[in-house]
Amino acid sequence: MIDERYRRNDEAAVAAQLGREPRGIRRTAYRCPCGLPAVIETAPRLPDGTPFPTLFYLTCPKAASAIGTLEGSGAMRGMQERLAADPDLKAEYAAAHDDYLRRRDEAAREDGIEPLPEGMQSAGGMPERVKCLHALVAHELAVPGANPFGREALEALPDWWRSGPCVRAADDREGAQ
Repeated sequence: MIDERYRRNDEAAVAAQLGREPRGIRRTAYRCPCGLPAVIETAPRLPDGTPFPTLFYLTCPKAASAIGTLEGSGAMRGMQERLAADPDLKAEYAAAHDDYLRRRDEAAREDGIEPLPEGMQSAGGMPERVKCLHALVAHELAVPGANPFGREALEALPDWWRSGPCVRAADDREGAQ
């Protein structure tokens, strides 16, 4: 079963990226140009029922490091100031928040689990704050065009994948003929 092999390989790669076993993976939401998962979609609730509001989770440590550098440069401060001053940008960011919540609720329905409570946070500070570029970039990578600040941050990043994969991918295709 080729799909099952790829799923296992992706989960092994994500475990190597995170340095721990991932929890609640639904699928790979974005694949890095190097071929490995870079964003996973997680279940709205972990297997034990604990709410997990982060639907799109950035796993690539090279991308995470580049985003951390961008956050450290003060980029979020300027984004937050523009969010407060620009009604069109505020509306676009609110639409990103609504998209995130809709997708998270849809994932819960697909998995046959209870959606998260009304008013539960989405990600990255949406819709009022610019708090975590990692989450906003993950949203934009998973759903291109969905998140204005994720898109802006992504455009400011270097090509993190150019130096090669962040981890060695497990490959159990050998001998699977």
